[in-house]
Amino acid sequence: MEDQWEEPVVRSPRSRRNAWIVVLVLIVVAGLAWALTRSGGAAPGGPGARAGGGGPGGPGGGRRQAATVGTAKVMPADMPETLAAIGTVTPIVTATVRPQLSGNIFTINFTEGQVVRQGQLLAQIDPRPYRLALAQAEANLQRDQAQLNLARVTLKRYQTLLSQDSIARQEVDTQAANARQYEGTVAADRAAIGTARLNLQYTSITAPVSGRIGLRQADIGNYVTPGDANGIGIITQTAPIDVAFALPQADLQRLLARRAGDTALPVTAKDQGGTTVLAEGKFLTFDNQIDATTGTVRAKARFANADGRLFPNQFVNVVLVADTLKGVATVPVSAIRHGAQGDFVFTLQTDKTAKLQVVKTGPANGARIAVLSGVKAGETVITEGADNLDDGSPVMLPGDKRPQMNRQRGGFWSGLFGGGSSAAGQGGQAGERRGEGQRRPQGGGQ
Repeated sequence: MEDQWEEPVVRSPRSRRNAWIVVLVLIVVAGLAWALTRSGGAAPGGPGARAGGGGPGGPGGGRRQAATVGTAKVMPADMPETLAAIGTVTPIVTATVRPQLSGNIFTINFTEGQVVRQGQLLAQIDPRPYRLALAQAEANLQRDQAQLNLARVTLKRYQTLLSQDSIARQEVDTQAANARQYEGTVAADRAAIGTARLNLQYTSITAPVSGRIGLRQADIGNYVTPGDANGIGIITQTAPIDVAFALPQADLQRLLARRAGDTALPVTAKDQGGTTVLAEGKFLTFDNQIDATTGTVRAKARFANADGRLFPNQFVNVVLVADTLKGVATVPVSAIRHGAQGDFVFTLQTDKTAKLQVVKTGPANGARIAVLSGVKAGETVITEGADNLDDGSPVMLPGDKRPQMNRQRGGFWSGLFGGGSSAAGQGGQAGERRGEGQRRPQGGGQ
């Protein structure tokens, strides 16, 4: 039986070229995957270790890449312990200016919003009726004074006649009673004159206290009476001025102890946003009872308010300095992290690694926060770049240089063009040899 030779498949040059392209693409993809795995910090037994053949500290090993972080020193400082509350600006005196008698307003002597002084003339009521009443009272006094003088002269004459036994004692007693009656009438007339003069003064409406007067409630020509609810205006005393706020009853005892030692408690009033300081003052007093519904006690602080930045009935943020921690360790607020174990920080070690340290925080002043335990003054804490750190993670500072990748052994381009190209060339030569071996039997058969 004759041997039958299978006709070998002869590939065209175009097919071999396409195969080469596919092989090169696969080599490039594999090289990129290996490079990304190496730069991402592969595990010791992962692709990075296999590609480089090294351990965790060797080329291509699983050592984690160091993260760039920002740091700050733990500094000792005096940290105030504050209490925050929402307060209402309350004038010390709020006076409604009302007339003391009835009449038509003659003049208005103030402008709305003006700062007035105590005793300053604000308005004038028509004084003419009250001047006439004063003149009438004075006339009545003159008339009754004359009658009193006549009664006294007559009484003296009667007493002389009585001493001569020329008149009855009853007439003398009657005349003495008439004289005393006129004395009473004269005293009443003098009181009427005083009332008339006082009413005449009341026609001039003056400021009862110093402060800022509000909007005008009456105009010239209006008829006003003492019973008017609005009066002609309202004066509020703005310098000094108080701020009323509420504090938890849990803070009452320690604040009372501070005040018992004649210690002035500073108080700061800020705007509604809590960013702008409006005034600096001192704690004034507590209320005499605790609100049982809220568990708070009302308090007041007094401010000089010379510049008038605090306005009556204005809502402000009150910051009361209850105590001051002397020489406590402080760190930037950005260094404090929060986790399941509580508050913690990352401290920078000498070997450029981060150490997780649980801390107990205290009061803060906005930029820095007190640390009561966990770190000491002089240590270095990580403030930036700590989001992906763990205990023991390697770190580097902004001025440090990042180590270069090993390009000699297991390098990306050497693996791609060195080992990959030679392997591809050897595979190609073997393919050609196999093709020649298949073609030679075909030629020998012929």
